[in-house]
Amino acid sequence: MRPRIAIAHDYLTQRGGAERVVLSMSRAFPEAEIHTLFYAPEQTYPEFMERTVRTSRLNRVGMLRKDPRWALPLLAPAASALRIDADVVVASSSGWAHAFPTDGRRIVYCHSPARWLYLPDDYLRDTSRWAPRRLALAGLAPGLRRWDRAAALRAHRYLANSTVVRKRIRERYRFDADVVFPPFSPSVAEGETRPIDLPDGWAGGGDRFHLVVSRLQPYKHVDRVVEAFRDLPRERLLIIGRGPEGARLRASAPPNVAFAESVGDDQIRWAYAHAIALVAASHEDFGLTPLEAGAHGVPTIALHAGGYLDTVREGVNGTFFPRPDPAAIRDAIRESSRVRWSPPAIREHAGDFSESTFIDALHMAVDEVLHEPPLVSGLEGGGPT
Repeated sequence: MRPRIAIAHDYLTQRGGAERVVLSMSRAFPEAEIHTLFYAPEQTYPEFMERTVRTSRLNRVGMLRKDPRWALPLLAPAASALRIDADVVVASSSGWAHAFPTDGRRIVYCHSPARWLYLPDDYLRDTSRWAPRRLALAGLAPGLRRWDRAAALRAHRYLANSTVVRKRIRERYRFDADVVFPPFSPSVAEGETRPIDLPDGWAGGGDRFHLVVSRLQPYKHVDRVVEAFRDLPRERLLIIGRGPEGARLRASAPPNVAFAESVGDDQIRWAYAHAIALVAASHEDFGLTPLEAGAHGVPTIALHAGGYLDTVREGVNGTFFPRPDPAAIRDAIRESSRVRWSPPAIREHAGDFSESTFIDALHMAVDEVLHEPPLVSGLEGGGPT
């Protein structure tokens, strides 16, 4: 009999890189059910409607489904109650899905140990010292760290999505993880295109622009990119994404910056196809968007840090700036405009991060844990390898 595989993910409430990874997992295991704390079909990729998605009881509360951060005090108990009946659970986790209980084997594909626990200043940037969310997290954090580490040690195998995340896993959990790079989605690279409806006469018109594809969260540094373009009035910037920073960014943006949200894959393809370069200023766990841009032969101007060090090769598919500040970003944009980029070389580099390679790695991990003893001894008292 074939083993029963299940997929777990923190919550399916937005369109982002982690959710695209779950779609790739579902193509690796097409019969697998997806288990998640929250599922909002209208807020995430429509392909999930073709899958069986099982949720926690919290999903019945519309406010929490719209923004799971409001449920923070309830998420650990809800995750601990979301039992999965499967031989192997493949968990895509940034802090919750690795704890979903199961009597089967558990493989954790870690996007990062929970940012709100281990990188709180990064996660809560621009919130005041006495902000309710910061105070609540400070009170909950000690217990959540113990809960989080106990959940991590119950896994049979940990996979890190980048070299940066592998380092964090060792620092937080005291065991090693193999790196398996996530793929860029074929749906971003291939298919028909549909234009995004942009403002009439946007900064002089034309069909070329620089591009940001990002959630509008404080730690993504999109505001720094906007400020860089304030000093580049002849250049245009299109920002695709949504998030709590959206209203503030729109209110402060100069006329050469436009915004789009809730766009389809056909519109994303159109945006990449018309981009001069992608600008990526956040400290990412894995640099996925440079690969999506690279599938269209478009270079990336990225922060020299984090996951971009895995996916951007200087002079081949992009260039770097040293700090996420407007002046450094502006200088890198000007420098990139003087480079004669090779679209075929950029596409070839992106091809090294294919979905088929990712799926093969998942299949191998499943085969290995099915033939291992219940838990493999790790560092400092146990844990996965």
